[in-house]
Amino acid sequence: MKTAMYYSQRDIRIEEMPTPETREDEVLVKMKACGICGSDLMEWYLKTRAPLVLGHEPAGVIAKKGKKVRNFDAGDRVFVHHHVACLSCHYCKHGDYTLCDQFHNTNIKPGGLAEYFKVPAPNLQIDTLKIPEEMSFEEATLIEPIGCCMRALKKCNLQKGDSVAVIGAGATGIIHMVLAKIFGATKTIVSDLIDYRLKVAKKFGADVVVNSEKENLTDIVKAETEGRGVDVAVVTAPSLEAYKAGLGVIRKGGKLCVFAPTDPGKYLQVSPKELFFSEIQIIPSYSTSHLETREALKLIKARKIKVKELITHRFPLKDAAKAFETALKNKESLKVIVLNEG
Repeated sequence: MKTAMYYSQRDIRIEEMPTPETREDEVLVKMKACGICGSDLMEWYLKTRAPLVLGHEPAGVIAKKGKKVRNFDAGDRVFVHHHVACLSCHYCKHGDYTLCDQFHNTNIKPGGLAEYFKVPAPNLQIDTLKIPEEMSFEEATLIEPIGCCMRALKKCNLQKGDSVAVIGAGATGIIHMVLAKIFGATKTIVSDLIDYRLKVAKKFGADVVVNSEKENLTDIVKAETEGRGVDVAVVTAPSLEAYKAGLGVIRKGGKLCVFAPTDPGKYLQVSPKELFFSEIQIIPSYSTSHLETREALKLIKARKIKVKELITHRFPLKDAAKAFETALKNKESLKVIVLNEG
């Protein structure tokens, strides 16, 4: 079978690999669509593991199932989560599913950017979801990123009537903004350096958009929030400047959501004294769990989030290198999808 083998951001090769063998409690899925995530573009995060097959936002059709598999059949249209928790360890009992050891040790094989991938038993049992007929495979690739954003806002305990700033208007930034409105936020402010993304954010319902290269974000936020600052700021851009901007726009007692990691060796200087007296909370949120993926599927099915409008580029698997180049360089790309048209 064909795979898109990642050697580096600028070196993606289509290579042949044996189709994975499945056990009695596993299934083989034919990939139909797979999204490229921002983490797939973080070379520092991937270089020690390369070469490898990326792709953790896949949807497809079950091509083969083991004889011990229940509740799934060949031909089922499915979304598959690449990581699942054990549901029984100390972390899981505290709801910290993404910190579970099993979470990091369960992976689809070899990855979503392949003609076929194997779904291990834990992934199949805990977080493989059947896709409704009315939902396209392309739409289903957004289940995982929507789940990630949903978990982040839940961790921030977003309340009805809150004001929210989203710094970084890529696909996940826009999803955060839409979810914030669904959760009851009454004021959403989105900032970015690229006017195209801000135009899309406005189309999706952002109340205020700010090009922070041309306008003063802090001044605008204060003007929009009676001088207080926002209740929640979500940073989806992996830069220290974005985090500094986030700290600059939240109110006393507000929450800064750490949604994007910076490069290794980058540090944000924060004064414990200022944290103490302002009671600002810094809340990281990594990945998503089996709880949010189900909710994300329901939101897409109900058309609460118009995910098709986030998909700006589509490439066949054979052009995976072009897909990565587009996601990395094209200023008018949001969500880039790789399709298996065979």
